[in-house]
Amino acid sequence: MGASAFLPILAVAVLTFAPTRAGAEPDEVGILVLKEHGLGSPTLAQPYVDRFVRLAAERNRWGAASGQYLTSRKAAESFIETQKPHYAILSLAAFLALRKSDRLVAIGRVASSLAGGRQYFLVSKQAADLKGCRGARLASDHLDDVRFIERVVARSQFGLGDFILVPNQRPLQSIRQLIAGEVRCALVDDAQLAELPHLEGADGIHAVWESALLPPMAVVGLPSAPASERETFKTSLQEVCAGDGRSACAEVGISSLGAASDDDYAAVVAAYGD
Repeated sequence: MGASAFLPILAVAVLTFAPTRAGAEPDEVGILVLKEHGLGSPTLAQPYVDRFVRLAAERNRWGAASGQYLTSRKAAESFIETQKPHYAILSLAAFLALRKSDRLVAIGRVASSLAGGRQYFLVSKQAADLKGCRGARLASDHLDDVRFIERVVARSQFGLGDFILVPNQRPLQSIRQLIAGEVRCALVDDAQLAELPHLEGADGIHAVWESALLPPMAVVGLPSAPASERETFKTSLQEVCAGDGRSACAEVGISSLGAASDDDYAAVVAAYGD
């Protein structure tokens, strides 16, 4: 999977919002898109962004549209503080981490076949089960959020302290280390697992443990969004991929887009804890 992994996230952002730039007029609507641990390069998505900006302007009668896509939670926090966006589309882990501090309200959900993060797997060539990974070297690019992995993904079935951790920055590096025999196991998400058939030497790598299916990326309202605007936008979400937008959504792998509430994320919020 290449740059296309970023497209559904960027596309949804501009399809549904008119983001603010630095120095934007007060009546412009700002949107932040944070996708952590994504595959590919977001710069290749600009043609899709432009297409969805036009759709957003037409359907929502908003002004100039420009999105801000980030892959770093720290950068996202800074953007929220300085730019005061009205809305954000966030990876699940980021939503859970920022929910209280930034007073986020879930208003929608974006499911994509390309984005990843719906399910996590322990994979190995040598181990037959979870027990076979304990005490061994485990590689992953998901080790930066221990609380999310242990409480939401693993649900106490394992702790990261059970392994000799090999943290990575690049999403597919862990699988390549597994292929090279540098580690015994790797923790990957569904998008990374889907890449196995395309990687040379990956034959024999199999899942020895899998998480429950998790909620998709959250569309959230921030305090800067007026209540009436937020409710109107929430109601219109399901129309974004209808009509003229249907083919565009299909092109970028969006499988569903619709309204949601905090209740839809209550189970993972409870697991994550306050």
